[in-house]
Parts: sequence; C-alpha cells; structure tokens
Amino acid sequence: MTDDPLARLLALADVATAVERAREHFDQALRHRALRRHGGQVAAEVSLRSAVASAALEGHTHEREEVRAGTVTEPVLQGALRVAGALPGLTDLWPKAPRQALAKLHVLAARESVPEADLGRPVRDPVVAARLDGLAALVVGVSKAPPLVLAAVVHGELLNLRPFAGPSGVVARGAARLVLMSRGFDPRGLLAVDVGHREREPEYVGSAGAFATGTPDGLRSWLRHYMSAVEVGADRLTTIGDEVLAATR
Repeated sequence: MTDDPLARLLALADVATAVERAREHFDQALRHRALRRHGGQVAAEVSLRSAVASAALEGHTHEREEVRAGTVTEPVLQGALRVAGALPGLTDLWPKAPRQALAKLHVLAARESVPEADLGRPVRDPVVAARLDGLAALVVGVSKAPPLVLAAVVHGELLNLRPFAGPSGVVARGAARLVLMSRGFDPRGLLAVDVGHREREPEYVGSAGAFATGTPDGLRSWLRHYMSAVEVGADRLTTIGDEVLAATR
C-alpha cells in the first residue's frame, strides 16, 4: 500500500520504461561539450526556442529569427518570452507556494492579452479552485515519483483546467518546466521540452484530451507523449550545442 498519488502512474503499461528512456536521453545530451564553456549561451537559446514553441502551441506562430531580432511584438509571444526568462527566478517559490507562482506566471504570460483586473487571478469557479488546491498539494507534497512524471501531471492538469484567462497554455508549459528545474532534473533550464510538444503537436493535442478523461489509457497516452517530447527536447539540446560550438570556432 502507498499514499503516493503518483505511484500508480508508473504501473501503467510502458510508462516506467518511457520515463527511464527519456531520462537517459537527456542525461546523454547533458554531456555535450558546449555546456562546459558555453552553458549560458545554450540555455539562452533553449529559452528562446521554448518560448517560440509555446506561443505557437497557443496559435501564434512566428519565425524564430524574427523573434531573435526583436521585431515581433505580438502579445502572446512576448508573454511566452517573459515566462521563459522568469523561470530561474521562480524555482525557489514554486515548491513552497505553487499557486503564487502560477499567478506570477499568468501576469507575465497574459499582459496585454487580457484585462489588467484578470491578471494573476484564476477564473471564478469552485471546481477550478478545488482542483488548483489539489494540484498545489501535490506539488508541495512528498511524492517520490520521478520529476518527469510530476511535470507531466502538472502540465496536463493545467492544460485541461485552463484556470486563467487568455494564454493559459503558456502558463501550463511554464509550470511544467518549473517542476523540472526546481526538482533538480533540469536546474539550468536546458531541456527544450516545449519544442518537443510543438514538433509533435497533433499527438500533444490528442493525448492532452485523453489525459482529461482520467482513464488509465488516457493517462498512459499523455505520459507516453510527454516522455517522447522530452526525448525530442534532448535532441534539440544536442543540436543547439553543435550550433554554438560551430559558431565559436
């Protein structure tokens, strides 16, 4: 018997194997030579690409080089950039006060997209409030599940709950990255998992819908997708590392 609410997820078919494979894939990417001397540059590029991908998943697609050049002023993209840039400063707050961290993420994500009075405020719905309380309890709890599993659950729950007005998906993806950073899995923010979601967008949308059913098959579908997105993100880290090394030669 166990009181860990996430333990049963690892018992779903193929999930534990997928989690271990994703972890090993990322561990391998972390051995890239570029991270020894150019880690900050790599992290900045991961942050940029993650923001562009997150905005695109909200239906706001922009060319990465135009974003890099600073010519894109569209509010959702700018919000995604603010969220990505703020994550390192929220890693201490997240495990202690996740609802406060979520409010901060929403203020960053939704500025100029929703009325100022709605910034940082969940929608007024008792069901939403109760589920946010449950999610917060899960984050501050003592689950021994791998950080990848907790991140997937936080992401899936927020994505389907949509507790905030406007680009709530940007908040969900930012929160999932916060889990990985605050739990020590990806403390430097090097895993471009949102790029993985973007590259597998039909699967992302479909498995998120399956997660909402709460059935074992639905949860398994989402978790398997999430681990696949982690592997893509790890591959993109390797690509970015190669590009940074090539540019410094």
